[in-house]
Amino acid sequence: VQLVESGGGLVQPGGSLRLSCAASGFTFSHYNMAWVRQAPGKERELVSTISRTGDIVYSDSVKGRFTISLGTAKSTLYLQMDSLNSEDTALYYCVTGSGGNWPRWGQGTQVTVS
Repeated sequence: VQLVESGGGLVQPGGSLRLSCAASGFTFSHYNMAWVRQAPGKERELVSTISRTGDIVYSDSVKGRFTISLGTAKSTLYLQMDSLNSEDTALYYCVTGSGGNWPRWGQGTQVTVS
């Protein structure tokens, strides 16, 4: 199983970024996918999830600003992030699993809003 995130970087407040996660080594459509972020000194946060049946959930902190989506043809997960602010600065991980458990993680991509 391999999850490779990309698309992070430095962006000004109010800007946008699109994160991508290329998945391989497992049957993409059989599992739930999610984005998790970890900021220094803060608890890990489940930002958004998309189930294998297409159900989507966002944390209150990103609702209305972030959009999660799947590129099933290429086993890719996306996170479109708009109206970014300093509170969004974190290391963003792509994760996969089932039943609320997320045993497989990518290496993370850094997002810095400043």
